[in-house]
Amino acid sequence: MQHYSPYEIIEAKPTTGLVLLADHAMNRLPAEYGSLGLPAAAFERHIAYDIGVEALVRRLSAMLDAPAVLGCFSRLLIDPNRGEDDPTLIMRISDGAIIPGNHPITEKEWENRLNRFHRPYHRAVSETIGRSAEAQGAAPLVISIHSYTPAWKGIARPWHAAVLWDSDGRAVRPLIDRLEAPGDIVVGNNEPYDGALRGDTMFRHCMVPGIAHALIEVRQDLIADSEGVAAWAERLAPILASLNAMPELHRYERHISRTGAYDEEDERP
Repeated sequence: MQHYSPYEIIEAKPTTGLVLLADHAMNRLPAEYGSLGLPAAAFERHIAYDIGVEALVRRLSAMLDAPAVLGCFSRLLIDPNRGEDDPTLIMRISDGAIIPGNHPITEKEWENRLNRFHRPYHRAVSETIGRSAEAQGAAPLVISIHSYTPAWKGIARPWHAAVLWDSDGRAVRPLIDRLEAPGDIVVGNNEPYDGALRGDTMFRHCMVPGIAHALIEVRQDLIADSEGVAAWAERLAPILASLNAMPELHRYERHISRTGAYDEEDERP
């Protein structure tokens, strides 16, 4: 079995104080999984990865000199943005597509995917955030980038971008204000998804330790080519830089999650 890295860390200046994450950056699978029984076209769809995000995060990382962590496996294999006990961690059906390689699945294979892909990715996220915190002597600002489809079940989505969050609004409010300031885009506030998801990446690495953060969703048709990626990088980079310059976003401040009180399992590294 060939070595397969489940993540990529883009090294940058850790004292920048900003860490970028891209859970669903790639649509890759290790060779031994083939295509999970799906046609090749399935891996060009949103069910496999977040279209445009890899290029956008690479560009933002370079522009801001900020470290980034990219997931290097398709979420069809296992979803890094889900808690280990989430029933949607390994999907049997995704947006109407049956995934033969995921059903049936043994307990042994479920644990294998956790150990080979999910857990190493989260260790990389934790270590990258930790290096930034140690280097600057303060909490970093963490921004996760995703993309979403322009329509869902035949209904167009009016938002050009969205900000998802749980209950820690420190970075969210100034982020939305800055995104809306030019007046040329519609910004969703916890739309089309709600950002309170127990066990997801932001919950685990930011809500639990009290790190300021936000999840930015960009409509995928707007970043599906190099011109769109460049335009959104130019839009987002100065906004993120201005947020990163705010001292109040570099303090540890724990907020109670809308999903409920924290427990011992949440405190697990």
